[in-house]
Amino acid sequence: MIVAPSILSADFSRLGEEIKKVEEYADWIHIDVMDGHFVPNITMGPPIVRSIRRITNLPLDVHLMISNPEKYYMDFIKAGADILTVHVEATHNLYRLVTEIKKYCKVGVALNPATPLASIENIVDKIDLLLIMTVEPGFGGQKFIEGMLKKVKKARKMMHGYISVDGGVAASNAALLKKAGADILVSGSYIFKSKDYGKAIQSLKKA
Repeated sequence: MIVAPSILSADFSRLGEEIKKVEEYADWIHIDVMDGHFVPNITMGPPIVRSIRRITNLPLDVHLMISNPEKYYMDFIKAGADILTVHVEATHNLYRLVTEIKKYCKVGVALNPATPLASIENIVDKIDLLLIMTVEPGFGGQKFIEGMLKKVKKARKMMHGYISVDGGVAASNAALLKKAGADILVSGSYIFKSKDYGKAIQSLKKA
């Protein structure tokens, strides 16, 4: 099981220290990019991704929760993204966008809770990662939507690459997600609000 701490829940006043504290235990670093338009929150852009790239060798899993990703994806690739994930709901040119991103790094597609798996069935063989949102995107610390377990199970039958889940992930549901077919657990609050980041990450892996 791959665990990718989401820095959305980290202390941004000492972000470098926070990343170093999870680096020994984590497999990837998950970076949520929000524009205040596609989702109601604003977070970070390419300069932050570039800064993170300088301080860690872990793969950077960059999740674009932005409108018009066609305009900005290359900025994040140049900043150091190893995996770049875009939302089905944010573009009218998904096939073209996925094809372009894949020329430079691994590519993922994200689905909001209400978005059906049918929306990616024609490109499932083109993507490296499917990110299933298990909360409504935009803010950290939300409660896991139990009904998304069925979606993960269905996705496992159609997806040959990675299946990642993001939202409300904790030790209490990690085993269920693994059983359903998830390969990657993205977790923010559960890790960064804990007293011991290493133990929190290990509890996800053991589950």
